[in-house]
Amino acid sequence: MAIEKGDVIKLSYTGKFNGDQIFDTTNEDLAKENEIYNPRGMYGGDIVIVGAGHTIAGLDADLEGKEVGYSGNVIIPPEGGFGDHDPKLVENMSLTKFKDQKAYPGMNIEIDNKRGTVTKVIGRRVRVDFNHPLAGKEVTYEYTIDEKIEDVTEKVKGILALYTGVPDLEVEVNDNKAAIEVPAMLTFNQRWLMAKGRVANELVEYVGLDKVSYIESYPVETPAPAVEAEEEITESEE
Repeated sequence: MAIEKGDVIKLSYTGKFNGDQIFDTTNEDLAKENEIYNPRGMYGGDIVIVGAGHTIAGLDADLEGKEVGYSGNVIIPPEGGFGDHDPKLVENMSLTKFKDQKAYPGMNIEIDNKRGTVTKVIGRRVRVDFNHPLAGKEVTYEYTIDEKIEDVTEKVKGILALYTGVPDLEVEVNDNKAAIEVPAMLTFNQRWLMAKGRVANELVEYVGLDKVSYIESYPVETPAPAVEAEEEITESEE
């Protein structure tokens, strides 16, 4: 059956620009070969909800109507990809804003919670482009629809992995209600704190759950045994 909006699928893809320059891929070997490998990233295919904005708009729209197993490519203009280049997002600033007062063209920076790229340095003035690096560019995605996920628990785990980067969180689904164990490391993760409401809404809207509960557990530290006052600690010698 054809893929429809709201379906949960496993998707493998490689994104390119300027012909054959790879900027994104779910293939680990390809990422390493093209020096875009992220050790904290997940490879082997993403679980995404079609029509939920989990991929760029042009790719998301192209998925609908395809069959499981489909392999092909789609050419995406800027308006369906990373947007047009906006001159208003190019700023000139003083070199004093930079760490150690050093800047060079091509340097990626984050200033005032905005990410940008240095494009020019003239004396002590620096021009920074805060557009997405691929803004204004046509991109191509080669992709394969590997699988349509039917099991509810696997849908939940896959969507959680997309947002957290953790591939196998503990999930229990009973009576159309999901209980999700959130490890302590995620409770301080800013990206997760901002995304967990959206995740819950997507699980209700697209997976059809009635309720989503997050369970946060913290490890209990066992106190170290007391050392007797008269006991002398010495360095062992061999």
